[in-house]
Amino acid sequence: MKFNCIVNEDFEFEFEDSETQNWDITPMGDQQFHVLNGHQAAKAKVLEADFDAKSITVEVNGNQYQVQIKDEYDQLVKKLGLSATAGNKMKDLKAPMPGLVLDVMVEVGQQINKGDSLLILEAMKMENVIKSAGDGIVKSILVAKGKSVDKGEVLLEME
Repeated sequence: MKFNCIVNEDFEFEFEDSETQNWDITPMGDQQFHVLNGHQAAKAKVLEADFDAKSITVEVNGNQYQVQIKDEYDQLVKKLGLSATAGNKMKDLKAPMPGLVLDVMVEVGQQINKGDSLLILEAMKMENVIKSAGDGIVKSILVAKGKSVDKGEVLLEME
């Protein structure tokens, strides 16, 4: 899998997960780690982590870094132009890609908030948790577990 990494909002690079296989990461307690990559060693400490935003603040050898990591799904959503939301109110949820609905995690009438998990869509042999881009109430659910969907198909109607 290919990842896009943004450091301190000004330095960007890509890496494959296979590149990390030779890293030796040893926990030292209290969110501290010793990292060895080839002949280079570093002392790292996790200061803050926001898993919903895929963002982490780390201190490496005394320097602090804000790191945001985007996986292939995040990059695809951005490329398709689906990451921009108008306001904070959730509109109807459409399938970002063709796939198979593995699970529906909401019910009709349920209040949802930005970032809540709505359903799991399997696409390209990957399970993708589809999260809410805003707040709203589920008006109707147009799909069921096990149903195949097309790109752009409405999955949930919101009010």
